[in-house]
Amino acid sequence: MSRPGTTISPEVAEILEVAPGAEHEQLEGWIPSLATEEEIRQALEKAFKYRGDVTITRRNGDRLECYIFDRRSGATLADSVVRVIPKDSTERVSIPYSDIAGLSFSGRDTAAGKSWDAWIRKYWEKKMAGERNISLEPEALE
Repeated sequence: MSRPGTTISPEVAEILEVAPGAEHEQLEGWIPSLATEEEIRQALEKAFKYRGDVTITRRNGDRLECYIFDRRSGATLADSVVRVIPKDSTERVSIPYSDIAGLSFSGRDTAAGKSWDAWIRKYWEKKMAGERNISLEPEALE
């Protein structure tokens, strides 16, 4: 902010107004190691922030392709849970961290490549190709 009676140049104003966007890790296809409690907690935190489906393998061997919509971290792995929605269901399922033997980021990251910069790049590619009445529509999720 400037003080009353002072001015800033347009270049400085541009620097102050433009904030970098969030950087997202490329997690699609990743299968994290779950050898330690810390690795389990870190992998499930990343899975919670992921914008696609994951596959959870439970200790009994059952596999569940799902979307993680919530997680609750407790003092122990048994006290911590992820809350998921299975891919082909609307049911909400709670799974204790201690019941998770494997995790893979199996679904497509639905927000990958959907940044403002990517949209502008597509717009200018179409404009430079001579297209008129350019309309960029969102992709279907599936």
